[in-house]
Amino acid sequence: MQNTIISPSILSADFACLGEEIRRIDDAGADWIHVDVMDGHFVPNLTIGPNVIKALRTHTKKPFDVHLMISPVDAFIEAYVDAGADLITVHAEAGPHLHRTLQLIRSLGVKAGVALNPATPWQVVEPVIHDIDLILVMSVNPGFGGQKFIPGQLDKIAALRGLIDGCGADVVLEVDGGVNADTAGDVLAAGATALVAGTAVFTGGPSAYASNIAGLRAALSSADAAD
Repeated sequence: MQNTIISPSILSADFACLGEEIRRIDDAGADWIHVDVMDGHFVPNLTIGPNVIKALRTHTKKPFDVHLMISPVDAFIEAYVDAGADLITVHAEAGPHLHRTLQLIRSLGVKAGVALNPATPWQVVEPVIHDIDLILVMSVNPGFGGQKFIPGQLDKIAALRGLIDGCGADVVLEVDGGVNADTAGDVLAAGATALVAGTAVFTGGPSAYASNIAGLRAALSSADAAD
């Protein structure tokens, strides 16, 4: 458990002072910074572009975990890498050739991830399991923060844990959507190794960020001890 990555999603941060918010969650104990990029086409929302990420990059040395919810995706990957992304995650449906997209990401010197929507079967990553560094299980439908965790995704997480372990792949298994102190233990038990948390981290304002992250880690500790 102690190695579980906590990656706060800045989608829930105060957009009026994003740089300061990133410094705050860095100081509060975040391992990564999760950046949700939405295009209003692949998902029903618009967020930030590469210029914003470039501006934010100077505020922390923590890895930028950039989740591209855009389609078609290939033409935009290089811009996000140049902006400072350390890991680029794309959706399995966001381009016609997933393997080619993953090759492109890795050729630019960053890690590559694949995101699976709630209705996307886990088996789609099996043919490319040795070409990825991260699998992101969406435990809500992507587009907006603050949604409730979909319990049925626990079976998907467990199946992916079996796939990763069964083939000896070095892949982070990340979960995003409705992750909080109440759901973190179940997600960990199913096999996740990284948690994206937005509302659970940013609720209560800056004075609560450290205690919110500590609360997630405490929930993980309790779940780990119970196994």
